[in-house]
This record gives sequence, structure tokens and C-alpha cells, in this order.
Amino acid sequence: MPVDTYHLVDLADKGILFDIRYATPDNFTHCQLYPFAKAYLYKDATVQLLRVHEDLRSRGLGLKVFDAYRPLSVQQKMWDLIHDERYVSNPAVNGGRHTRGTAVDITLVDGQENTLDMPTDFDNFTDKAHQDYSDLSESQKNNRALLREVMEKHGFEPYPFEWWHFDLKGWQNYPVLDVDFIALAPKL
Repeated sequence: MPVDTYHLVDLADKGILFDIRYATPDNFTHCQLYPFAKAYLYKDATVQLLRVHEDLRSRGLGLKVFDAYRPLSVQQKMWDLIHDERYVSNPAVNGGRHTRGTAVDITLVDGQENTLDMPTDFDNFTDKAHQDYSDLSESQKNNRALLREVMEKHGFEPYPFEWWHFDLKGWQNYPVLDVDFIALAPKL
């Protein structure tokens, strides 16, 4: 079935940068979890994320996406490794946030596509990654605050334990999906 059948949109060709680490072994699982580097979001979330991107572009900045939609089966693999609901959703509890196609893991980049200074790298499972962690440089605090401000302005809610994770408001109302990336890819 085409992506639209699942109400998911491929974020390619939207002017947003990508660093989809789950398509490589360079992630906390040390395994390749996605067959290729793609990011998908529910249509509503895509519209709002593009508003964020345009807002940032007007400031000479941009977005880089680390992750978006994640199949339930991949969420389960992550949970099997990290039993800490602060950093990995337990699929047995709520199906997971990323499985709904309304969560996005992102950071900011400058006009030359350089990643801005943030509190930690992506998927850092320490207190330093929390939204309220304060022992940071001014640059890190300011960049985290800017990302949060712009995301909230355009309908996303910050996740308290990960500065990079944002959910579209009302994420709980979207269905949990377990559609493999292969099924989402256009057939040539």
C-alpha cells in the first residue's frame, strides 16, 4: 500500500536534513533497525513540522531529523534492550509515541547545515538530556530553548526527558501502527 494509505508522509524533499541513525548500527542498539534512511510523519504532524521549518528558515536556521515514525515491532526491540520508560516507550503500556507517526526527534542546524550546540547528542539516556537540566552552557540552554519555543508555537509538545523529542498535541488519539518501512516505500 502507498504511504498515503497509512496517512504517513515521506519527509524527503521537504528541505529538512536527516541523520536517521536507526538505519545504521550507529545508535544505542548497535543494530540497523530500519532498512533505509527515511522519516515519515502523519499528515497533520508533517504540516506543523513544515511550519516549524519555515519559521526557522526565516531566522537563518533549519531542522535535522533523527527519527519520526517507528514501527511497533522496532519499538518492541528497543524496549527489550532499555527498560526505562523515560527514554524508551513501553509498547505494552501505550503502544509507544513514535509508533503513531506524530513524534519527531530533531535538532537545529545553522545556515551552513552545521548542528547547533545542544545539551547532549541524540539518544543520550542521562539527566543532561532532560528538558529541565540546567548545568549547561548558555549556548546549549539558548539553543534548546529556541527549539522548544518554535516547536510549541507550531503545535508540538516537548518530552520532559529528551530535549530532541516532540509530540504533536493529541498524539494519543492517533492509531498505533506496525507498518514496515519496506511497505511504505514507493514501488518503482
